[in-house]
Amino acid sequence: MDATYSPPSDPLVILHEDAEVLLVDKPAGLLSVPGKGPELADCLLSRVQVAFPDALLVHRLDRDTSGVMIFALTPHAQRHLGLQFEKRMTRKTYVARIWGVPEAKEGTIDLPLIVDWPNRPRQMVCHETGKPAQTDWKVIKDEGETARVRLMPRTGRSHQLRVHMLSLGHPILGDPFYAEGPARDFPRLMLHSEELRFKHPQGGRSMKVRAKAPF
Repeated sequence: MDATYSPPSDPLVILHEDAEVLLVDKPAGLLSVPGKGPELADCLLSRVQVAFPDALLVHRLDRDTSGVMIFALTPHAQRHLGLQFEKRMTRKTYVARIWGVPEAKEGTIDLPLIVDWPNRPRQMVCHETGKPAQTDWKVIKDEGETARVRLMPRTGRSHQLRVHMLSLGHPILGDPFYAEGPARDFPRLMLHSEELRFKHPQGGRSMKVRAKAPF
């Protein structure tokens, strides 16, 4: 994997903004939060805070994943949203393109995950010490050698969708960690956070915010 970090210079795409929350469409290749060292300082959080100085982190997306990300604009909203993520009250839907076409049209993957220490940040399936992880998946388009799928994680483990699809024998296209050969030869990781459902911190109404996949 290329060690040099050269994030995209896309302007901020705001999907929803009110007094409590801000939702943006994160571009692929941009860190959610700063990495270690000044060369990894540029991230979505710092860019958001230029325009919204009070913005607070609630959750993260992998650097190579694009799509819907929510920020809190008040400490109350951060606590409220943080609990929703912790108690799995939010609903996240992803779109991915994968190598090959699964025989089944949909299913649920229930495989515990743990960090692969010698090869971190890679994760791996481990039935002895892994943390529970479940993903619902559904094929939405057969593309011949590849397929487009909708992924609905029930848990939020690191690299969960990437390792779970690999476990089916269908790695996500362009994945620098888990795809090999022609499956890896794509300009980006073909994984996008398409939709986030949550309850608004002020009043508790259900909200749904979407961002169309760019691939």
